[in-house]
Amino acid sequence: MDFLLNHIEALIFCAHVPTKVADIKACLSEMFNADVPEDDIVDAIKRIEEKYSSDEYSFQVYKSGGGYQFLTKPAYQASIGIMLKQQSKKRLSTAAMETLSIIAYKQPVSKTEVENIRGVNCDYAVQKLLDKGLVEIRGKAETVGRPLLYGTSPKFMEYFGINDVTELPTPKDFTQEVNTIGESPEN
Repeated sequence: MDFLLNHIEALIFCAHVPTKVADIKACLSEMFNADVPEDDIVDAIKRIEEKYSSDEYSFQVYKSGGGYQFLTKPAYQASIGIMLKQQSKKRLSTAAMETLSIIAYKQPVSKTEVENIRGVNCDYAVQKLLDKGLVEIRGKAETVGRPLLYGTSPKFMEYFGINDVTELPTPKDFTQEVNTIGESPEN
């Protein structure tokens, strides 16, 4: 039974929204190619809740929105709040993300080429990206005026969790429309 408990624990842990018992059952039934009784799932969830209710853990399983998810305990709210505030300062603006995207896909690219694609001046965005170490100067173009050429840095790879720019999504990855709430994928 601990085998089942471990799978349920992993499913709840990896989900970014509360996981319903029916979803867990469907997943496990497909994985094991056999019907998994709902009572066994509910029992395993209760054991998981008991396990993480101990003060030994900083998080526990909460039931919300008709499902289950791991959330940190209220006692750790202050430290998490500070970390989230610090991380939000590190977020990139829309202009910076657009500029970074163009640089990533077109590198090495001059600021003028980026501005022609975006249609607006991007001095500030490029400077912020340089300051954050996400882009770097790759040299000078062989064109009139010898403008600086920009490309992504190793920190860019780390920031986005990729190993090489070839891992960036290609335009074909964006052709399928994203399903919105209330719409079926067949529409």
